[in-house]
Amino acid sequence: MVDSAGSVSAAFHLQAVLSFGIALAAVVVGVIYLPADPWVRAFLAVAVLYVTTSAFTLAKTVRDKQERNTVLSRVDQARLERLLADHDPFRPAA
Repeated sequence: MVDSAGSVSAAFHLQAVLSFGIALAAVVVGVIYLPADPWVRAFLAVAVLYVTTSAFTLAKTVRDKQERNTVLSRVDQARLERLLADHDPFRPAA
C-alpha cells in the first residue's frame, strides 16, 4: 500500500508486477492455444500488445500529470508562505 510519505511499499510493488506478468502470460497462452485460424490469433496478439503499450503510456501520463501538479502546488505553497512571512500587519504604510 501507500505509506504516509506517498511511496509504495516493496511488497505492493512486487504484487503489482507479478499480477501484471501473470495476467499478460495468461492472455498470451490463451491466444496461442486458441482454436482459430492463425490470422485471428495474430490479430489478437497485436491487440494485446497494443492494449499493453497503451496502458503503460496512460499510466506514465497520469503519473507525470500528478507530479507536475504536486510541483506546482509546492511552488504556490512556498510563495504563499513567503508572502505571509514578509507581511507585517503592524508596519506603517509607506
